[in-house]
Amino acid sequence: MSERIEAVELRAALVRLRRGSGLPVVFGGLVQEGGLPLRIAELHGAVTPALRGLTISPGNGLGGKCLALARPCAVTDYPVARHITHEYDLPVSAEGLRSVIAVPVVVRRQVRGVLYGALRDALPLGERVFDAAVAAARDVEQALAVRDEVNRLVEPAEASGPSWEEVRHAYGELRALAPRVGDAELRARLLAVCGRLESAAGVPAPVAGVALTPRETDVLAAVASGATNAAAAHRLGLRPETVKGYLRSAMRKLGAHTRLEAVVAARRAGALP
Repeated sequence: MSERIEAVELRAALVRLRRGSGLPVVFGGLVQEGGLPLRIAELHGAVTPALRGLTISPGNGLGGKCLALARPCAVTDYPVARHITHEYDLPVSAEGLRSVIAVPVVVRRQVRGVLYGALRDALPLGERVFDAAVAAARDVEQALAVRDEVNRLVEPAEASGPSWEEVRHAYGELRALAPRVGDAELRARLLAVCGRLESAAGVPAPVAGVALTPRETDVLAAVASGATNAAAAHRLGLRPETVKGYLRSAMRKLGAHTRLEAVVAARRAGALP
């Protein structure tokens, strides 16, 4: 998955975490390519730059403990917590954080990232916070897993690499944007650009009997880029329930039982690049 797409999913998950938990500060990062240490790349609600770019090593601090154990970890008062090491006390104290939760993003038994939420008071973090943090992490896991599997199954050798990821991401964004354009001429031009991207990708002629609607194609394009249903709904200006409906309809037409199977079948049928 390109770093840009990963950043979008991480940012969206943290926004949902902050909204769903009520925590004033949320932040997180993903393990970099090649198994390099996790780096804090996204922050919301921070008042200092102390945490940005911080590298987290397994076993060190709360996040490092979360990385090492692959399970949620929390402390009520970070500076005096006895069950974590304190390599990161300086940046944590600079931001004024006290109660902190860290939840891992785990795909195929590998920790791919950590999401954090924090209070500036030493107060217990309740079930609402825990549930919101776990749900946000699951959203990122789903997006990473779908994207990984799609790349593994359907990307030809000549269509791999970061540049091809950007083409597919651009295609998904254009498909999402076109229906929201009121000017008919401009909308037609956007759809024509989508057609050019399909042609450049070498999309085969559609298979007879597979006729997806434009909205079904929009939803599948979003799913193919790694978006969750919630992220696809936001991108397309739809309700999550509506996205689910289009996805179910597309899966039925394609004879697919999962989101991944639908994307693969759509590409084989020539409905997606």
